[in-house]
Amino acid sequence: MNLHLVLLLAYCALQIALGLWIGRRVKSAGDFFVAGRGLGPGLLFSTMLAANIGAGSTVGAAGLGYRDGISAWWWVGSAGLGSLVLAFTVGPRIRRLAEARDLRTVGDYLEHRYHRGVRGLIAVLLWLGTLAILAGQLIALAWVLNVVAGVPKWAGCLVGGLVMTVYFTAGGLLTSAWVNLVQLVVLLTGFAVALPLAVERAGGWSAVVAAAPAAEGYWNFWHGGGSGWGYLALLGPAFVVSPGLLQKIYGARDDRTVRLGVAAQGVVLLVFAFIPPVLGIVARALHGDLPNPELALPTVLLRDLSPLVGTLGLAAVVSAEISTADAILFMLATSLSQDLYRRFLRPEASEVDVLKVARLAAVGGGTLGVGLAIVAPSVIGALSVFYSLLSVSLFVPVVAGLYVRRTGTPEAFAAIGAGIAALVAAQLGTGGRGPLPPVLVGLLAGAAACALSLILRRRRPDTSTR
Repeated sequence: MNLHLVLLLAYCALQIALGLWIGRRVKSAGDFFVAGRGLGPGLLFSTMLAANIGAGSTVGAAGLGYRDGISAWWWVGSAGLGSLVLAFTVGPRIRRLAEARDLRTVGDYLEHRYHRGVRGLIAVLLWLGTLAILAGQLIALAWVLNVVAGVPKWAGCLVGGLVMTVYFTAGGLLTSAWVNLVQLVVLLTGFAVALPLAVERAGGWSAVVAAAPAAEGYWNFWHGGGSGWGYLALLGPAFVVSPGLLQKIYGARDDRTVRLGVAAQGVVLLVFAFIPPVLGIVARALHGDLPNPELALPTVLLRDLSPLVGTLGLAAVVSAEISTADAILFMLATSLSQDLYRRFLRPEASEVDVLKVARLAAVGGGTLGVGLAIVAPSVIGALSVFYSLLSVSLFVPVVAGLYVRRTGTPEAFAAIGAGIAALVAAQLGTGGRGPLPPVLVGLLAGAAACALSLILRRRRPDTSTR
């Protein structure tokens, strides 16, 4: 067994131990779901940033940089722009409502604002889509272990699934927030050290530029290959209404915490967005014949840096994948236990019962995520499914519910149905190569359907927001 693998496995064991230790403080479903609504700016910053820097932001973005060039910035940069919108608009507003109404999930908000049918529909859709993004994190971790020690993909997925399932199940948001803090320190330190050393190993920046492919658009910031500003339509809205992020905001102490913590991590994302693509470009200069672009980042960290620095960089990647995976597991567990079990199956369930179901749901979700990861082909492909579904199904109902008083249940259903139908039609009709990205077509269709429904109801008396 090599040194890299020993250190990575030890780091994984440390995360499990820390999660189990913190988890002893979790005694109620409220602690599990919203951390007692006591997160300050620092913990909110770290748990949000750790959740947002995951497989797509590291292994996936480096693979895009390897293939498409500097325009891969938009994959992570779009998340940063969406985070800034969240920090100053939706975030503080929905936190106040969550505190006043004791809301714990986005499903709670949807039922409060619309109807329990909207809540149930979104819960089912998110379960399907969320498994795809969970699989994406585990695939990235599997690629790391494959490069490090030749570990088969299925075994790498199993290791990652075990780590995040154990420590998240122990304590939910509370354990995630503290473990994410450790992961974030490792993540940022690892990438900050690895980037300049990797560029130096390639012979300096001028050598990297000289070795870059001659393909048109490789150095075009706005568009190159399959990457570019079009990612803003796919990712920007998703990072404004993602249940995993909104439910972390539910745990914030006050509105100031939301503005400071979420905005700060958004700014960090805008800067961090350059690092994985540049590492991918460096990998292209050093290893121009990789069979899979998503091997670019782990290959550079393992083969081109010293064992100590390489292991630190690989630990940073592992931190990114597992921290995002636990945020996804958070969505799955809270959605099943609160939105489906307590609301539809057993309304009289006690806090202890809901906590048990949340933990069982975390185990079940982790198991299904591992299974899907083993059969799914790539990180970016798996993530795109989730972000597309999330954006078109949730963006219009959440934002309209907060800002348009007359929006009711018919408008919510119309937006969800039209958005998903248009997304599927655009994807099948154009293969994703039309004048507009399919997800943007879905968003526009959802907004239009919501507006049309409002117009058709405009003469009815406004007796209820439902």
